[in-house]
Amino acid sequence: MSSIPTSESRDTFPPIVSAPPRDMGVSFEFFPPKTEKMEATLWDAIKTLEPLNPRFVSVTYGAGGSTRERTHATVTRILRETTLRTAAHLTCVGSTRAEVDDIAAQYWAEGVRHIVALRGDPPDGDSAYAPHPGGYDYAADLVAGLKRIADFEVSVAAYPEVHPEASSAAADLDNLKRKIDAGAGRAITQFFFDPGVFLRFRDRCRAAGIAVPIVPGILPVTNFQQVTRFAGQCGAQVPPWMAEMFEGLDEKPDTRTLVAATLAADQCRALSAEGVEAFHFYTLNRAELAYAICHLLGVRPEGKD
Repeated sequence: MSSIPTSESRDTFPPIVSAPPRDMGVSFEFFPPKTEKMEATLWDAIKTLEPLNPRFVSVTYGAGGSTRERTHATVTRILRETTLRTAAHLTCVGSTRAEVDDIAAQYWAEGVRHIVALRGDPPDGDSAYAPHPGGYDYAADLVAGLKRIADFEVSVAAYPEVHPEASSAAADLDNLKRKIDAGAGRAITQFFFDPGVFLRFRDRCRAAGIAVPIVPGILPVTNFQQVTRFAGQCGAQVPPWMAEMFEGLDEKPDTRTLVAATLAADQCRALSAEGVEAFHFYTLNRAELAYAICHLLGVRPEGKD
């Protein structure tokens, strides 16, 4: 029976963590604020994360175009007051093609070169999506329309665990390929928690001839019940082990944040080990958790290594 080596018998020890690649890229998603207090929180988040030099930041667009003006105001202010490369979300919902084209042309004139093109969620009160009369029917149509207007960089959504309205995984993948074939240069995934889910999806994308970057969307868990609700709406699975990790922490926000940062960093490290080079963080307009995760991954302000 072999003996267990003692510390005295070892010459070297494995590192606690392996060093991530130095060229790891990150991007951050924000949503437009509804109140002055929320606006202050958003700008604190933007200023906190700006020194990390993300590849881009994006600003969401509410269901039915409900945040159109606030999205536009947030995007243009970021362009004016920061050094960040900014992407505006744009959807098919609630507008004619001419209206969407006018919004896109205005963005281009104001210096926005990147659009996240989405089908969009139904307006409040509608149970299912229906194309707007005279509008773009689906995201692939929107991508093609944007590329006719100007040479936008276009990102689109992808669903590792299948869009909840898709008839099958194969149909969902076909829809993603149509968006890429229409001119999208990147797919950003819905959030997920099992790295294997993303890696299997990436393999399926490559087998289907989708060669553009597939960027994993990472949602740090600030509120477990809220994340469970989000997951139920978009078809993402919350693993049982995650519920166990956050059990008993409802009244311990500081501990919950520490656990959330560790889990998200571990998720990113596992993906990085499989060749993933970029991550898109859904910040929920909270900066410190995203900043902590990036720090754990070695993403630092320039000159602060």
